[in-house]
Amino acid sequence: MFKKIILTLVIGSTALTLAACGGGQNPQNVTSQQQVNETAPPEQPNSTSYKTIFKNSVFLGDSITEALSYHDILDDVNVVAGAGKTTELSLISGDVDKLAERNPQHVFIMLGSDDILLPPQITDNPKQYSLKFYAQLIDSIKEKLPKASITVLPVTPVTAEAEKVEPRYKNIDDYNQGLQELAGKKQIGFADLSSIFADSTHFYSSDGIHFKPEFYTRMLDLLKAQVK
Repeated sequence: MFKKIILTLVIGSTALTLAACGGGQNPQNVTSQQQVNETAPPEQPNSTSYKTIFKNSVFLGDSITEALSYHDILDDVNVVAGAGKTTELSLISGDVDKLAERNPQHVFIMLGSDDILLPPQITDNPKQYSLKFYAQLIDSIKEKLPKASITVLPVTPVTAEAEKVEPRYKNIDDYNQGLQELAGKKQIGFADLSSIFADSTHFYSSDGIHFKPEFYTRMLDLLKAQVK
């Protein structure tokens, strides 16, 4: 019963307040339709090669991760993600079982963008609250997929304009430091994506939070050495 209450609170709060998935509007509609459609190109160059390279991988995450399959860069089977997904929701909504069914050799976790925005009705310390469930999620994946490699991806930065709208995004660097420390404790990989943003901000969609397809191809180029 307690779990169901928490899940209901998180879902309700996410749909109403989490700017990472639509600035207070319905997150699924905004992310999957407005934000993504406005940036989707007619074709995705080299999408076939990425699908081949990452055919034995699954990316677990939220709306930012979900765009990998939406933009047809990776196949649906290689992505387990959804708008508004937090680490707790991922853990208790059966995502690990979905991973186990697909039996990947490599698992990439990209969660935390929505955890940072958890409201005070859920917790007054989003980082601590989130990393507790992140650790449980990693342990559960290890148990279900003992032979799979696991790599944690950091929460992606937002634009200065997006940070002005939602000041809690200032906590991204601190949260990522916690993620890197957790990955070290769990003896799994942690991928640094900072080089993607070092010289450009043109990867962002209009909300300054989500991304155009070019970001994902750059990200996969950085990660492909880990799956060879």
